[in-house]
Amino acid sequence: MADDRPDASPPARERGGFFAKVKRGLFMTHTEILEKLGTAVKKGIGIDESVLESLEEALLSSDVGAPTAAALAERVRERSSLSERKDLAGLREMLRSEIEGILAAAPRAAARADVPLHVTFLVGVNGSGKTTTAAKLAAREKEAGRRVLLAAADTFRAGAIDQLQTWADRLGVPVVRHSEGADPSAVLFDALAAAKARQVQSLIVDTAGRLHTKKNLMEELAKMRRIAAREVPGAPHRTLLVLDATTGVNGLEQARRFVEAAGADGVVLTKLDGSARGGVVLAIYRELKLPVLDVGVGESVEDLVPFDPSEYAKALLDDETVSAAPSGAGVTG
Repeated sequence: MADDRPDASPPARERGGFFAKVKRGLFMTHTEILEKLGTAVKKGIGIDESVLESLEEALLSSDVGAPTAAALAERVRERSSLSERKDLAGLREMLRSEIEGILAAAPRAAARADVPLHVTFLVGVNGSGKTTTAAKLAAREKEAGRRVLLAAADTFRAGAIDQLQTWADRLGVPVVRHSEGADPSAVLFDALAAAKARQVQSLIVDTAGRLHTKKNLMEELAKMRRIAAREVPGAPHRTLLVLDATTGVNGLEQARRFVEAAGADGVVLTKLDGSARGGVVLAIYRELKLPVLDVGVGESVEDLVPFDPSEYAKALLDDETVSAAPSGAGVTG
C-alpha cells in the first residue's frame, strides 16, 4: 500500500506541465482506445459499422459511460459519412474534435471569490483522497502567498486527524482539530472562528468520507454548509467533490448525489495515473455538466495539476502519448 503522506519538500526534479503529467496518467486509457480502433480500421474498409462498434466498445472500456459512448459513436458516424478521411488518423481527428466539444460545453470553473476569507469544502466517499487533496490545495494556497488554515473535520475515520496533522506539520500550515469522534460541525465552527481571528485568507475543510446513500451523513454535510454560511457570508465559496478515477463510471452516481446534497461545483479527480478509466472525465462533463478542476497524478504536493480540457483530449488520442508514457506502474494521487 502506498504511503499517503508524501514529503512536502520532494527532491528537486524537472516539473513537466499538464500535458506531460496527464499523458503519463492516461497512457492506459489511450492504449485501450487506440489498440481497439487500430485493429478495427485494419479489418474494415474505412469507417464502417464494425469500426463504430469497436469505437463504442473502446469508450465503454475506458469508462466514458454508455450514454456518452453512444453519443460519440453516433457523431463519428454522422461525420464519417461526409469526410474523405476514413483511415485511423481521420477517425482519431473526428473523435478528438467531438471530445473537445463535450469538454467545451460544460460550465467553466468560477473565478475565485474576492473575499477576505475563502472557504473550501472537500467532500466525497472514503478512500477518494480528500485528506491528501486538502494538503495539496493548502500547499498551493501557501505558495500563492495566502495565509491558510486546515480544518480536520473528518473525525470518524481512524487516523484521519493525525494524517492531516502530519501534512500540516510538513507544510508549515496550522490545523484546527478535535479528538476522534468529535462533532464535525464543532470542528468547523472553531476553525471558522480561528480563521477570522487570525486573519486567515483561505480555510480548507477536510470533511468525513461518506457514502452518497447514507442520508444522515449527507444531512450532516448540509448542516455544516449552513454553519459556514452563517459565520462567513457566501461560504463555502467552493465545494469540491473528490473522486477516485479508478472507480470509473461508478463515481457518477456519487457525483450526482453530492451535487444535490452538498452543492458540489467542481471535481478533483485523483489517482488518474493508476487507472485505465480516464474516460470518466467525459461522463462527468457530458452527463453532470460539472467541471473537473484538478487531477491528481502522484503523491507529491506538485502532483495536483489544474485540468486542461484541450490537453486532455490530446493525451487520449495523440501518438506521442505512447512515447511519453513511463515504463513503470503509476502511483496514487
